Amino acid sequence: MDIKNKVAVITGGASGLGEATVRRFAGIGAKIAIFDMNEERGSAIAKELGTDVIFHKVDVADEESVQAAIDATVATFGAIHICCNYAGLGNAIKTVGKDGAFPLDAFKFVINVNLIGTFNVLRLAAEVMSKQDPVTEDGGRGVIINTASVAAYEGQMGQAAYSASKGGVIGMTLPIARDLAQLGIRVNTIVPGLIHTPLFDSAPKKVVESLSATVLNPKRLGRPDEIAHLAQYIVENDYTNGECIRMDGGIRMQPR
Repeated sequence: MDIKNKVAVITGGASGLGEATVRRFAGIGAKIAIFDMNEERGSAIAKELGTDVIFHKVDVADEESVQAAIDATVATFGAIHICCNYAGLGNAIKTVGKDGAFPLDAFKFVINVNLIGTFNVLRLAAEVMSKQDPVTEDGGRGVIINTASVAAYEGQMGQAAYSASKGGVIGMTLPIARDLAQLGIRVNTIVPGLIHTPLFDSAPKKVVESLSATVLNPKRLGRPDEIAHLAQYIVENDYTNGECIRMDGGIRMQPR
């Protein structure tokens, strides 16, 4: 699918991997709706990039919030062809620690945003895509890109909730790709390793160097635009479907 003049919904688009994808897709000529909770940053990016980029404050885990933003996006741009789900969060709590058992509400919160939130957005975006005319010679109507993490495969100590949520994203990729195949919608998942998002900006240099040394090759943290570039590839290559693609420099996470 050609990205130019297509409409993309990008959750978590106000920072990190989402922002990098917003900027890359906008540079190619896409029309973009940023879905994020950070109203100040999201609005600033939309204003900077021009009238083909809009912002909606969205709680991805809330059905009404997402539906309203989906409807507003269609009202503004007339369609949705691409849905990139980057919105997510994590915590670090041992199953049993010095303060007792992992608080169940803290576990549910991560699952609700990362897993249920991802499904919530993609299902409503896919419904819109299913009603549109095909835009590729293969009958393609849309592309959905979810985001997991290498923690889904090699979760570290304290990552039970985060790993479970991202493992769920990986686990639902193929079934959803199968569900949506007859509608001309492709579904893939990006599985990032250690990416230098703004979360690392305040980290001590020694910490960043130590983490970089654990990467197989090249020995550095990944760049957000490298993830955005992979998202571009997935959209543009119509034969990529049902895949979970690691982009991690060959890293295999250790227990801690």
